[in-house]
Amino acid sequence: MRCVIARFPFELTKGVVLEKMKGVRPEPVTGVSVVIGRRRYPVMQAGAVITRQDRRDFTPGEVIRALTLLGFVCRPGPSAAPADLVGLFPQASDLLGGPPA
Repeated sequence: MRCVIARFPFELTKGVVLEKMKGVRPEPVTGVSVVIGRRRYPVMQAGAVITRQDRRDFTPGEVIRALTLLGFVCRPGPSAAPADLVGLFPQASDLLGGPPA
């Protein structure tokens, strides 16, 4: 499949991506990630290895689009705090006495 990443065309297939990522240790995932084989890689790391370009030359969206079209699963990054915990902070503050008035 022909993919354009950072204005450069690449002929990528699922097998090519698997071969290029073989033996690459995943960095810690802090944002959007992609599952390649049995490992979970940050999207920017996968894009850098596959394209052999500097990470500043492409966006995560370009890599996500290409890898999704090839059949890989991309997952969103971890959120700051689960939504159900946000409402518990004022309640906990009230139970602990809250700030002095």
